[in-house]
Amino acid sequence: MSDEDLPQPDQIEGAPHPRETARLIGQIAAEDAFLSAFNSDRLHHAWMITGAQGVGKATLAWRIARFLLATPKDDGGMFAAPAPSTLDIPESHPVNARIAALSEPALFLLRRPWDEKTKKLKTVISVEEVRGLKSFFALSNPDGGRRVVIVDAADELNTSSANALLKVLEEPPADCLLLLVTHQPSKLLPTIRSRCRELRCGELSPDDMAKALEAAGAQVGDSGVALSQLSGGSVGEAFRLLNLDGLTLYKELTALIETFPRLDRSAALKFAEKAAGRGAEARFDLMLLLMDVALSRLARAGLGLIDTQVASGELRMLARLSPNEVASRSWAELSAKSSARARHGQAVNLDPSSLILDMLLSMNDVAGRTAA
Repeated sequence: MSDEDLPQPDQIEGAPHPRETARLIGQIAAEDAFLSAFNSDRLHHAWMITGAQGVGKATLAWRIARFLLATPKDDGGMFAAPAPSTLDIPESHPVNARIAALSEPALFLLRRPWDEKTKKLKTVISVEEVRGLKSFFALSNPDGGRRVVIVDAADELNTSSANALLKVLEEPPADCLLLLVTHQPSKLLPTIRSRCRELRCGELSPDDMAKALEAAGAQVGDSGVALSQLSGGSVGEAFRLLNLDGLTLYKELTALIETFPRLDRSAALKFAEKAAGRGAEARFDLMLLLMDVALSRLARAGLGLIDTQVASGELRMLARLSPNEVASRSWAELSAKSSARARHGQAVNLDPSSLILDMLLSMNDVAGRTAA
């Protein structure tokens, strides 16, 4: 397999790689926060870009990298350029082509590598990968300008590699900026978090979601609202739903829930079997997500917080099964228990179809107490 054909751990299947995405949608506040620090000459040496997976954190990191490498350092003279108001750089700038080809000498990308022995991506960023920064910093920058390191994702550092990166953060080289993309910052070492300034990326609105999916080349048709609701405002999750036919799965799940508290057990077993079999791991993960979404919507419906339906008849079903705050609490409690059971089941390799069926039966029991 050639380098061009190797899977990239920081790319969502079906979507362009973040370094190839010039436009970032829905994260103006994060961009403005970085530009404000840049223009006020208070540019911190390390930035932790946080937010849910798939909302544009990596795209923001690459936009910042291009901007920094294409923007010369200001000497403060009378002919200094005006303060930039955007992270955009000219399309013709050579930095664009070099970054797209991963040939920019002033940029270091730290991510999970390909394992030639197993023919798979490694599960963590190893300490050997972090030690590669030593060689990068030893090289002089040919332009005498800035250097940028992107870590995507910092969540995938193991203990040894995290400690190695911490040493870099404690003694950062001059004119070097580190960008740590993280989906779960709470899992990072507190000492790493304390040495970074945070840039928070929020969930996308339905309008921004539609624009982002269109810009990424996704064909959503009239499914934009459903994708936005089920993905939680994450373009990455929306692509996963599209890739694995998640909208159809959710419609099937909704049809099952509509039978509560008289669950159609044969239909439930047929649905659960979709999670089993060789190569069904991704579908199983998605089914767990969709069941979690369904439980969340049931809990919120009892508080009057759901006014848009994802599948036909869903609003009627939600009103029947979660008519008040008491029902809402019951569904919220089941959601917490089901999430914990799902994590445990995955950890001990419980049969996926059995786990899905067990969750459906538990939901059916709660419906027997809450149905109006």
